[in-house]
Amino acid sequence: MRLGVLDIGSNTGHLLVVDAHGGAAPLPASSHKQPLRLAEHLDEAGAVTPQGIEALTEFCASATRIAEDKGCEEMIGFATSAVRDSVNSDEVLAHVAEHSGVTLEVLSGEDEARLTFLAVRRWFGWSAGRLAVFDIGGGSLEIAGGPDEAPDVAWSLPLGAARLARAWFGGGAPSEDEVRDLRRQIRADIARDAGHLLRPGVPDRAAATSKTFRSLARICGAAPSGDGPLVPRVLELATLSDWIPKLMAMSPEELAELPGVSPSRTHQIVPGALVAEACMDIFELSALEICPWALREGVILERLDQISVVTRQR
Repeated sequence: MRLGVLDIGSNTGHLLVVDAHGGAAPLPASSHKQPLRLAEHLDEAGAVTPQGIEALTEFCASATRIAEDKGCEEMIGFATSAVRDSVNSDEVLAHVAEHSGVTLEVLSGEDEARLTFLAVRRWFGWSAGRLAVFDIGGGSLEIAGGPDEAPDVAWSLPLGAARLARAWFGGGAPSEDEVRDLRRQIRADIARDAGHLLRPGVPDRAAATSKTFRSLARICGAAPSGDGPLVPRVLELATLSDWIPKLMAMSPEELAELPGVSPSRTHQIVPGALVAEACMDIFELSALEICPWALREGVILERLDQISVVTRQR
């Protein structure tokens, strides 16, 4: 079947059209994305601004038209932390549904972590053993781990790169003291529940997903996206730690010239790097493997599993 997945993230709205069949990897057929930056379209009270709501609604309407043009039999729409954490999420969802016809499901942080874990497990397979998965989004950090397809532990923290950039770096380049304070907070937040993942032992394999991790890996020497998804990519802790002082010293223009960094995300690179470094350091991981599958693929795979169950029951 041809399936459309509408992912409303904290940074970007993304419609992914795939040809999906049980027992086969989802095959991308079309992609349409637009920067929405909802995590930065929040007022002082934590509500999505009218401009943010309109931008989201217009994107959902255009995504619906594209999905129809591409022949999608079904479209699944979901939103993550920017909508989930906004104080006017009900208003946002109602406006989108009324003016675009799209009903968005708001995923919990735990569901984000669980579905991302499913995608990474399917990508690496059972040979990965006990698997740990990290995903830095615009609004939140998801962590999950376990030996099966469903993680034993899965949780979410408000440590997304866009959220931290807005809260800490909104006034421009941060001072050394500000960076030190942010680093301290990030590590305390991650370490608070680290025992959930570490208690069963060190993971056999550790992986990372998301644009932030992919960008950092590319900066640190990983192969470009043009080489395809099957090329192994790794983010090493030592290399990342060496890069962080350099990134802090760069202007937005200099950051935008780095491989894998889009101009709209330059302000997120340093906070994202601090979160990535903290994850590897606290969980004693010298490197993270970059997985090309993430939340969207997890949503697709779970939907295919549901269809397969219904088909067998008939």
